Amino acid sequence: MSDSDKSGAAREEAEEASAFSHPVVPPDVSAAYGDHPDQVVDFYAPRNGATAAPLVVVLHGGAWRAPYDRQYMTPFCDFLARRGFAVANVEYRRGSVVPHQGAEGPVAGRWPETFDDVATALDAMPALAAEHLPSADPRRTIVTGHSAGGQLALWAGARHVLPEGAPWRTPNSAALRGVVAIAPLAGFVLAGELGVCDDACVQLLGGMRELFDERLPYVDPVELLPTGVATTVVQGRTDTTIPFELTEAYADAAAKAGEVVGVTFLEGVGHFPVIDPAADACAVVAEEIAQLAW
Repeated sequence: MSDSDKSGAAREEAEEASAFSHPVVPPDVSAAYGDHPDQVVDFYAPRNGATAAPLVVVLHGGAWRAPYDRQYMTPFCDFLARRGFAVANVEYRRGSVVPHQGAEGPVAGRWPETFDDVATALDAMPALAAEHLPSADPRRTIVTGHSAGGQLALWAGARHVLPEGAPWRTPNSAALRGVVAIAPLAGFVLAGELGVCDDACVQLLGGMRELFDERLPYVDPVELLPTGVATTVVQGRTDTTIPFELTEAYADAAAKAGEVVGVTFLEGVGHFPVIDPAADACAVVAEEIAQLAW
């Protein structure tokens, strides 16, 4: 490993330690959107007492793997709530903790449950918010997500362009003000070529090449363009977990499809400052959300 690589690895390790140093922030209220223990949403009311506040739906990352859940995003959710947003932190079913099909660690995602859950949670969100978070205005909903959650956020905004027959397809575009994808794992083919997250994309789609090829058009944001939904991507230029080339490829694919995707690259920033309330990068993400919400 070169000196620059060592320096980059040390920086990202420090950034991750900072992001995970914050205590978990309990929600104001939680609500189930299904019978499974992972089918739950945590709600955070705007800390400034605002009413009719924009609703930010947060989808956590962690390569769709079971050890990573919504808890690591709670400081980020609280950060948004302190900036006047109503926030919904969504949990969903993730991969098994038991390796299989040659995987060396926890498997990424559950097919089709991961996508069932995100779709069900989004569809239920207006009613859930009306009951449990009356300060929220679901008419001004932004979906955001970090890393693998960024992929899910982009997918949530693209359900109306899913292939015919897809169980999650909606007849019309979602009633969203927009999507803010934070360092998203978008572009499954390129992610595989770059070895992102230990073949998480292949595992998510079933672990076999034939399943990957069959299911790719149903979930890869690069395959689901244009969406007609206002979309912004924010990412650190020195992200070593999700290479910035994935974001560039997604934006290029959008442009070729006739759609403009806003892209903000943050110099000298890795994978975790974008969701770390102690980092300036996190404020940039909040501002991008505000630009779409208000």
